[in-house]
Amino acid sequence: MTTTTSPRTPALQPLTGPVPGYAQTLPLYTSSVAVARMSVCTTLACWGLESMTDDVVLVVSELVTNAVQHARPVCPQPDEPGRCRLTLECPEQGTVWVSVADPSGRRIARRKPVEGAESGRGLAVVDAPASRWLVQPSRTGETVWAELRADA
Repeated sequence: MTTTTSPRTPALQPLTGPVPGYAQTLPLYTSSVAVARMSVCTTLACWGLESMTDDVVLVVSELVTNAVQHARPVCPQPDEPGRCRLTLECPEQGTVWVSVADPSGRRIARRKPVEGAESGRGLAVVDAPASRWLVQPSRTGETVWAELRADA
């Protein structure tokens, strides 16, 4: 009899810097988007920021989905999906910083979506609830960062 085990859900790890936060390294599988959503809900509940859940979940879902779609194909080994790193920080009450780092290194550009197209709206989805956002390239890929405010 052959048994298979499901991959273990990567745990949220507290950050040790001056800003309260949590980080989680996720495999570039579509199932990681749901894990990221649950992490957002848990983290915001711990911070008493449940009112921000819908907007933060929307942004995180988009960023992790983009990482899965665009970074996974550039991973060198077909049986290793690669990883992205989700970070949630709360620099002050009512403000959440979200970042997703991935190994893609692709140049992100805001596109005008074509009517009826299933993709091409990613940065517009991030831009709508975010007070600001940016893409930061690195030697190993890129990080997309967004700031969300409860009063925005």
